[in-house]
This record gives sequence, C-alpha cells and structure tokens, in this order.
Amino acid sequence: MSASRVTPVVPGTRQELAAIEARISAARGRISPLYQVLLNSPAVVDGWEAMLTAIRQKTSLSPRLRELIILRVATLNNAPYEFDAHVPHALAGGMPQDVIDALRSNPAPHDVQGLAPGEAEVLALTDAMTRDIEVPDAVFAPVRARYDDAQLVELAATVGAYNMVSRFLVALRVGH
Repeated sequence: MSASRVTPVVPGTRQELAAIEARISAARGRISPLYQVLLNSPAVVDGWEAMLTAIRQKTSLSPRLRELIILRVATLNNAPYEFDAHVPHALAGGMPQDVIDALRSNPAPHDVQGLAPGEAEVLALTDAMTRDIEVPDAVFAPVRARYDDAQLVELAATVGAYNMVSRFLVALRVGH
C-alpha cells in the first residue's frame, strides 16, 4: 500500500483548525484519514463537509438508496476504501449483505439480485453518470417515472458528490 500523496494533518496540532476539527468530530464521531487530508485546506474542508453532510443526512432519499449509489460509485471508480467505509452505513440502511457482495463484483445493474423496485434503474443512472457523464433518455426515463424533481436532484447530486469523493481518495491515495 502506498502512503497518501498529501501529508495528513494530525488532529489537534494546528490551533487554527480547532473549530473545524470540532465540527467534523461532532458530526462524524472522528476525523477520518479523508478529513485529515482535507484539513490541509480549511476552505475546501468546510465546503466539503457542508455538501456531504447535506447529501448524507438532509435529503429525502432513503439511506439504503443513498448507500446503493455510494457503493456503486466506489466500485466503478475502483475506490475500495470508500466502499469499505460505507458498508456499515449500507447495512444500517437495510441493505442485505448479499446485495453488498454483489455490488462489489460490479455486475450489470439489472443483474444484481435482491434489489428493491426501482433500484436497478438508479444503478443504471449511476453507471451512466459515472462512466459516460451523459445520461441517455432510455436510462433517465424509468428514473423520471419513479422520482419527483427534488429526488432527481438528490439522486444526481449523490452520484456526483460521491464521484468527487472516490476520485479524490484514489488520486491522493487516501486509505490505500
């Protein structure tokens, strides 16, 4: 395993970061390796924390659906640290272990066994946004038929945000 490409900030070593570290610890229970790297830029870590907290805690998406997206993005982007970090959240959100195991092996969306209605379509949306960026009408239409405008924004924001997270982790070798 390679070390991070950016030196992590050891929590408690920079007084000017104390308030940010306290907020992160209060929200997440600890300062993970990801946040230790992000602490190198107070402006970035503040914006990151605000956006990811909104995505993870303030949208109308079910925890299971949110974690389904996150696990899929992590698999598609070859970000095992992100995948492993979200397995407990997926389990807590009601995702069966066999679905988690299937997602790790990266089957086609409609080949994943144990999905709830509409979840294969969300996986297809996730795949299109992650792999191709543009979402074909044939992929978008079934998602549009199931979700309202707010949920569509939240689905797309979750896919986009976790592409950012996984790509950041992989590029800087955080957790590798």
